Amino acid sequence: MSEPVQSFVEVFQPSGIPTAIGVIAFAWFAIRIGTSTLDALGERFTERRLLSKQISAVGRFLIVLVAILTVASALIQFTRETLLAVGGSVAVAVGFAFKDLLASLMAGIILLFDRPFQVGDRITFDGEYGEVVEIGLRTVRINTLDDNLVSVPNNRFLADVVSCANAGALEQMCVFDFWIGCHEDFDHAKEIIYEATASSRYVYLSRPIRVLIREGPVEGGAERFAIRLTVKAYVFDGRFETAFGTDVTERVKRAFRAAGIQTAGELEWTQRTRLAAI
Repeated sequence: MSEPVQSFVEVFQPSGIPTAIGVIAFAWFAIRIGTSTLDALGERFTERRLLSKQISAVGRFLIVLVAILTVASALIQFTRETLLAVGGSVAVAVGFAFKDLLASLMAGIILLFDRPFQVGDRITFDGEYGEVVEIGLRTVRINTLDDNLVSVPNNRFLADVVSCANAGALEQMCVFDFWIGCHEDFDHAKEIIYEATASSRYVYLSRPIRVLIREGPVEGGAERFAIRLTVKAYVFDGRFETAFGTDVTERVKRAFRAAGIQTAGELEWTQRTRLAAI
């Protein structure tokens, strides 16, 4: 038997196995009950939803760390001789085997206290955009707009660029673009977009609504020019970002149609139809 294994066997306490199992079971139930309770409170008091998620993340992290230390103390007899005997060879072996896990663990602690983003925030990282649903011991889990759960190792966030849309706030800025022909009534179009945004049930009216106008080539590779109207407004809860965009777009399209304002896509389709008829 190798020296590290023999040293570990000598300090291992089989009598602590029931205690370790009990601690693990208690930690699991505490995390489940605590998370479900805080999620329910967050849904009940929506203005505190992100705060409840952040408390849940920190609490879950602390429970796991305390459970790990308690289980270790129950299974291993820590004495000065133990530390001297096991500390060298076993620590090096374990550290090498779990270096990535330890790096992610330390990165998770840094993320929780440095707070470049928090649970409930909407972030963009490595081409993925969505809501942070969990900051765990090893990974950060992001729920994308397509309802995919993406897991990213914690230590990657310390080296790469991450963009946060709401930075701990419940409300979030949303940006929507509309394209109309260069000869369309852009003043009227601007009024329509503003009214459609301000009347949406998802808008957060405590923040300003701005409609910006710029002329340039239509996005998507088309060469011809059009007028781009960009509206910047806040949704009262980031969870409703998609619903807010859908609502505003529907209102604007209906109002454009009623006012006889053609979008860049409609003008291009009309011109192609005319050319085909010729």
